[in-house]
Amino acid sequence: RPHSPSNSKRPANCLSLSEESPIPCPHAGCMRGTGVAMAQLAVTFCNFFDSSVDRVTVHFINKDGEKLTATAKEGESLLEVVVNQNLDIDGFGACEGTLACSTCHLIFEKDAFRKLDPITDEELDMLDLAYGLTDTSRLGCQVCVKKAMDGLTVRVPTEVADIRRELEVGKQSK
Repeated sequence: RPHSPSNSKRPANCLSLSEESPIPCPHAGCMRGTGVAMAQLAVTFCNFFDSSVDRVTVHFINKDGEKLTATAKEGESLLEVVVNQNLDIDGFGACEGTLACSTCHLIFEKDAFRKLDPITDEELDMLDLAYGLTDTSRLGCQVCVKKAMDGLTVRVPTEVADIRRELEVGKQSK
């Protein structure tokens, strides 16, 4: 998710892109008019050259109980952390963060959940489709890492609602 111009300024070592560039730097301002993929690429590209971004340790408890630990950049979504760190979480983030599925469903501890930004109606609609929904469920694509989350542990539910799997099973049974 791009940084909003109101809460972020360009770091001195951020790769400078001209205004004519099809991928504007998210630190420079508005991402309107660019596609989701372009916006994600711009954020990733800019953060790659930004060594001043704070690092945060996040732990994921996988479906089988395995603890996966990642070092995240402040501002990344938890989905981006899983993808960027190549964490082995099967089927996680099928829609690539476009808020069109619930495969990045995560379960938070109560204290951590209370500290998260407010949930949107769109996220609630997608969570309604998630298996194993709890009072502390959120979508990883909608939760951005903050410095205060250092040491956070989240749990991946044992079941995931992924239409791709249902389609595969349907093809195999024919």
